Amino acid sequence: MTRTPRPALHVDVHVARGSLHVEAAFDAAPGHPLAIIGPNGAGKSTVLAAIAGLVPLESGAVSIGDRAVGALPPEARRIGVVFQDYVLFPHLDVRDNIAFAARMRGGSRVAARAAAEPWLERYGLTPLAERFPAELSGGQAQRVALARALAAEPEVLLLDEPMSALDVEVRAEMRSELATHVREFGGATVLVTHSTADAAALADSVLVLEAGGVTQRGALADLRAAPATPYVQRMLAAAAE
Repeated sequence: MTRTPRPALHVDVHVARGSLHVEAAFDAAPGHPLAIIGPNGAGKSTVLAAIAGLVPLESGAVSIGDRAVGALPPEARRIGVVFQDYVLFPHLDVRDNIAFAARMRGGSRVAARAAAEPWLERYGLTPLAERFPAELSGGQAQRVALARALAAEPEVLLLDEPMSALDVEVRAEMRSELATHVREFGGATVLVTHSTADAAALADSVLVLEAGGVTQRGALADLRAAPATPYVQRMLAAAAE
């Protein structure tokens, strides 16, 4: 069966968060994940929140394919988000957390729980279906959050610091697992990270954000060959140690 071509994400956002003004313009092609990397306070998560509709734009636009979504509420954008701390519903078990996507589309509880079953199986969560978030490890919670995001059938996937809540001992394993799931999704994917290891494993290209502005974009190899700023140079030097 031929898969319907997925749309690209087009971003040109201007956002004010306190004293920080963030301006970022870029495209993310389907099947070619983009990592936004930069120092603390650069505005990385603000860009993701603007794409998702969680913070208002001062000006600019967000489009998915030829569909402008910048004026739409978050639930109408068809964007899946996996937050840094996963934000699972603590009062719902794993099955109902994933079923929430179908409930939001107007499905009954019975139908929504049935729709969650393939996602439970795909992400190895069936044995955990009746557990609550407080009973999950960091890696298990990440899989639930990703399954919940993708069960909503998004056109775009956003990942905010997907490895930061995990213990160091499991990061490499979960990084590889997440990379597989992102590739299977195949849509436009944007992730925020501080880690060049995450960027190398999960993304095809990197956008560097410093003090609210884009300072460089390209493959990590391109950045290594010609770092545009002292921050990029330091970041890559630290990653090579």
